[in-house]
Amino acid sequence: EKSKDRKEKRLQQISLMRTIPYSDHQRWWSKETIAVVTGGNRGIGFEICRQLADHGVTVILTSRDESVGVESAKVLQEGGLTEVACHQLDILDPSSINQFAEWMKENYGGVDILVNNAGVNFNHGSENNVENARNVIDTNYYGTKSMIEAMIPLMKPSAAGARIVNVSSRLGRLNGKRNRVENDALREQLSDEESLTEELIDGMISNFLQQVEDGSWRSQGWPHSFTDYSVSKLAINAYTRFLARKFSVRPEGEKIYINCYCPGWVKTALTGYSGSVTLEQGADTAVWIALAPDQAITGKFFAERREINF
Repeated sequence: EKSKDRKEKRLQQISLMRTIPYSDHQRWWSKETIAVVTGGNRGIGFEICRQLADHGVTVILTSRDESVGVESAKVLQEGGLTEVACHQLDILDPSSINQFAEWMKENYGGVDILVNNAGVNFNHGSENNVENARNVIDTNYYGTKSMIEAMIPLMKPSAAGARIVNVSSRLGRLNGKRNRVENDALREQLSDEESLTEELIDGMISNFLQQVEDGSWRSQGWPHSFTDYSVSKLAINAYTRFLARKFSVRPEGEKIYINCYCPGWVKTALTGYSGSVTLEQGADTAVWIALAPDQAITGKFFAERREINF
């Protein structure tokens, strides 16, 4: 009950913070600032699009289903947010990503903000299974990776730095109280930021999928709840820290700041509308990170506008 009370008070504080406009000296962005949001046609992605557009950023809402994306963008445009465009994008399809990248380059010259929101989860309620593990991993991890790799060459140079925000989850924390990775050796490897590599993360994912296939995953120390979803977010969290270190050597004016965040258990189709957090609350931290003024924040994990442990 105390924990619930603290969280409710924090959410109330954030609601108040959202009513305070950014001052002119904080606003490093303008309508020439371009934000891309994957999976922006509904749920948290749609709300992130709405909030970014409301702050005066030009938003590219992407959707796997083009007609649905057009309708979603139209809703925002009819609500007065005219600087919203849409484009078809399936992060599982390399040709779709390439076509999108070419379109962005031709029409906007690049990207300032990338929010990787597109993701899937096939567990419902307290149910846990790994029947759809490959689809979950391919979308939530490999799809996000492919999107980042395609957008890096398009990230615009600027004094404020380009921004990448990965939508993640507390379920993917290394040392979560209820859903931690029980494999001590793996946890130690993933905790060591200096030796963290893309090969290590990909190897972890390959091992997990192999163990799902041969049925041995239950005894290998993976998270007990929402296992496939949790492992996909564990990988995203690790990849975020890996890229933050990789990007840190970029010269001033060409910096890319990358962070991840947990929106909470939001009332969306992904949670079967069983969540306790509103869309506005769930999207808030993503927008807050994306627009952070004069702060070179990178390689961090956030929830409710606060840094949390990986």
